[in-house]
Amino acid sequence: LVALPMTMIIISRGIDLSVASNMALSAMAMGLLWQRGLPIWPAVAIGVVTGTLAGWLNGWVIARVRVPAIVVTLATLAVYRGIATGLSGGTGILGFPESFLALGAGTVAGIPVQTVIWIAGIVIAAVFLTRTTNGRYIYGIGHNETALRFSGIAVDRIVLGLYTASGFVAALAGMIYAARVGTAKSNAAAGYELSIITAVVLGGTSLAGGEGTLVGTVLGVLILTILQNGLTLARVPAAMQDVLIGTVLLAAVLTYRERPMRKEVSAQSTSQPAPRRAAGRAMSDPENTLAAGEERRKP
Repeated sequence: LVALPMTMIIISRGIDLSVASNMALSAMAMGLLWQRGLPIWPAVAIGVVTGTLAGWLNGWVIARVRVPAIVVTLATLAVYRGIATGLSGGTGILGFPESFLALGAGTVAGIPVQTVIWIAGIVIAAVFLTRTTNGRYIYGIGHNETALRFSGIAVDRIVLGLYTASGFVAALAGMIYAARVGTAKSNAAAGYELSIITAVVLGGTSLAGGEGTLVGTVLGVLILTILQNGLTLARVPAAMQDVLIGTVLLAAVLTYRERPMRKEVSAQSTSQPAPRRAAGRAMSDPENTLAAGEERRKP
């Protein structure tokens, strides 16, 4: 689910490394409020608002203060995880009501609730990215942000919206994760940002920005899920799984880096001889030669 806004952020030549920490922070905020007597769904709502504000803070610093996204989100990765650990004291929260646990384990017409939410998220994100003006501007920001600014496009507002949406979706994913495992804990989803970015890049989204599709991201998620399940069934240790996922990410980055370089070399090799052939035809054409002579004889 978090891979959807991550795709848009990477297309805009940004990145959000804090999504997994935001998931833990949002779930922990929800759990603590519920533990202190607040009904579960108001607590869930406040937890989602907490994650959304955390995403907004990322976007504000990136868009307004102009700090690079990788620096901001690397810092908030540690900050949000630290806040979650400090609030919980390092202990998890258990005993959530069945109505909340259904968010992670329930079904609708035989389809898991989290799958329904994922499909709905894909549809909404796809419509926004491909059918709206702001969606097209996201590609423009990745291609040439300066040109869009000179054109009067509110680039800062779009970037702020992207990171706010990322925070909202991360918070929602944090709720689903807590409902699925039955506990809210500060170390929840640790390292998920690596898997999310790997799925996005594996689906063809360029880390250089301006290129990528949600269809590719969905395929990347499916491929990575199959790979992880296969490694788990093969009883590969978790640490080794991280190594393999990191290797897949590196291979994907190198592959998509080589592709534009080949296109550039091919374009140069085919375009350079053209002027020479055109010049040769102009010099050997009798009509052009006679016309040039007549022009020189004119007073």
